[in-house]
Parts: sequence; C-alpha cells; structure tokens
Amino acid sequence: MSDDADGQAKWNVAEWHGKTLVDVHGEKIGKLQDVYVDVETDEPQFATVKEGVIGRHLTFVPLAGIQVGPDSLQVSVTKAQVRSAPDLAMHGEQLSQDDESKLYHHFELNYTPPAIQSGRRLARR
Repeated sequence: MSDDADGQAKWNVAEWHGKTLVDVHGEKIGKLQDVYVDVETDEPQFATVKEGVIGRHLTFVPLAGIQVGPDSLQVSVTKAQVRSAPDLAMHGEQLSQDDESKLYHHFELNYTPPAIQSGRRLARR
C-alpha cells in the first residue's frame, strides 16, 4: 500500500491475486482468487477464495482492516466466520443485490445499495 499526494491509501489489488488469505489469528483461509470493489469508491470490499477439491465453490472474505504482508494478506475476521458465510450463487460476473445484502449482514457490515441502475454495490476487479 502506498499513499498518494492527498495521503489516501492506494491498493494495488493486482498484486494480491494468488496470495494466501489468513484470518485474524493467522489461520490459512485459502488463496485469493478475485477482488470485489465498491462501485462508488473503487475500494476493495471482499475477496474470493476457492475451497474444497470436489465441488469447489467461491467463498467471500471481507477486506476491511486488511494487513498486507509479503506473502499473505491478513483479514480482520475469523476462519469460522468465513466458513459460516452464506453460500452465494454467481450471476455471470456479479452477485445479485439480495446476495450482496446477505453477505454484508453476515459480516456485520453496513449495506446500502448504490443509486445506480443495477443497484449492486460490488464489482469484480
């Protein structure tokens, strides 16, 4: 993470792909697949990791309070919280607005749909 002239943090999420996500206690969650950003601020909100060998599914992990290390990314939630997250279906490249709401509420995050045509807050980067 680096700061720009305004002192705002700038994330280089392209460097995060393939890094290991670990929970608040340092337990491995999985390898980062994709980053989802807020459509209004372009700030990273969630990452997805793939779990399981058979019947793989995407698991969403909130990125608020992330600590970026040389080999891993530490998130501020527990592995148990991630494992108990709602099982969400992808609609093409995006989640439905209802699924976004479920995801935010599971992790006790505020969710307000943006005032745009799709009504969805998250976009994959």
